[in-house]
Amino acid sequence: METNLILGIIPIVISLIVLFLVIRMERRYRRLFKGKNAESLEDLYTHLSRDVHALEKNQESIVTHAATLDARLKKTIRKVAVARFNPFADQGSNQSFAISFVNDEGDGVVMSSLYSRDRVSVFAKPIQNGASSHDLTEEEAEVVERSLK
Repeated sequence: METNLILGIIPIVISLIVLFLVIRMERRYRRLFKGKNAESLEDLYTHLSRDVHALEKNQESIVTHAATLDARLKKTIRKVAVARFNPFADQGSNQSFAISFVNDEGDGVVMSSLYSRDRVSVFAKPIQNGASSHDLTEEEAEVVERSLK
């Protein structure tokens, strides 16, 4: 008799558990679709699809723009080196200088200024691929080499 009672209660307990789970799932379903009908869900999907497509186009535009900026950045002057020196051992101090301005491709200019009591001379020499077609002084060669590192 006790076995019959247990066998009779088990289906009732299982039915109550299943009923509880169904009610809980129904609440979640209603909360998810609260105020929505089939038309508004289709509209929502259409709008989301359009937005995703617009985002993909914007991403392509941004990637293209970033590649353009990278290419332009390689041509900008980003490497600079300076050396001060005294070209005349018998007079003055380290008032003369050599300075180089070089981009990532090794192109740029090296400028030097020679200072003496009665005048200042300024020279500029182009740099292409890390070298100059003009003879460089020791100080100019040093700053070009340092800026290429």
